[in-house]
Amino acid sequence: MAITSSWRDSYKAMSSDNLKGLCLALSSSLFIGASFIVKKKGLKKAAASGIRAGSGGYSYLYEPLWWVGMITMIVGEIANFAAYAFAPAILVTPLGALSIIISAALAHIILRERLHIFGILGCVLCVVGSTTIVLHAPQEREIESVKEVWDLAMEPAFLFYAAFVLSAVFIIIFHFIPLYGQTHVMVYIGVCSLVGSLSVMSVKALGIALKLTFSGMNQLLYPQTWAFTLVVSVCVLTQMNYLNKALDTFNTAVVSPIYYVMFTSFTILASVIMFKDWDRQSPTQVVTEMCGFVTILSGTFLLHKTKDMADGPGLQTSVKLPKHADECGYSDGGGEGIPLRRQESSRTPRSP
Repeated sequence: MAITSSWRDSYKAMSSDNLKGLCLALSSSLFIGASFIVKKKGLKKAAASGIRAGSGGYSYLYEPLWWVGMITMIVGEIANFAAYAFAPAILVTPLGALSIIISAALAHIILRERLHIFGILGCVLCVVGSTTIVLHAPQEREIESVKEVWDLAMEPAFLFYAAFVLSAVFIIIFHFIPLYGQTHVMVYIGVCSLVGSLSVMSVKALGIALKLTFSGMNQLLYPQTWAFTLVVSVCVLTQMNYLNKALDTFNTAVVSPIYYVMFTSFTILASVIMFKDWDRQSPTQVVTEMCGFVTILSGTFLLHKTKDMADGPGLQTSVKLPKHADECGYSDGGGEGIPLRRQESSRTPRSP
């Protein structure tokens, strides 16, 4: 009886807005996880007849399969957009772990990017960590006007964070990408994650404005609403561009978890600074949420190491090469992350 009562208390502690945000976030992850694979298939088809996205090409814009993946991602992002209007970012963002699980599983089945047994364990850890955060997430802040969100964004702490993000993004784009973009996955993902943290804050502000508008309090009259809309547009276009480059250059099973870890970390940090989520929680709740997040990080780390273990101890260095290394005359046969093994198996029999 005590256990049942505890679960009932946990359920009742979650507001109706948080529950709506939870359902929307889960459906969003399903669509986004599947979209990674569909877009990846489109990028591969486009690369066969044009310049790869990782090399600066845009031939994927003429590939119908890429657009199917893009539409699927848009549907997921719309659900995610709505989720931020109802629930705090510290609840919604970590649920992106589900998209990693779906992406990794489909990559294993469709793209033949092998998922090791420890990768499965990583997926389980992601689910456990997400569940922990969901059960201890803060209630949504009561906001009655988009002007309140603007005032939060204009506070010195968040302005300092935004200035740091913009400076880091410009340095990465103009200095590090020309040097390391094709060999280090963290470069492209760093831009996506930093910009993403600002886009989520703007998406949340815009979502709140639309929610208030639909409830009868028109927020479209305020210039702040349109300012947040402009920020969202610029940030999303930037994310889409560099995420495409990362997906086309590196293995999906590596891009997805790293992107999730960095994006979630920066988003939670931005939300804590701007909306002061932890000010409404006890130290025990904050520590529990951090433990849940660390659990998710552990899961994504295992997913990242899965590729090395799947390729075998003697060939671990091959995964550090960009995927387009197999364009040197070797057929990848559908598997993209192990060019050295493909080369060897095409010339000599595999030893028992």
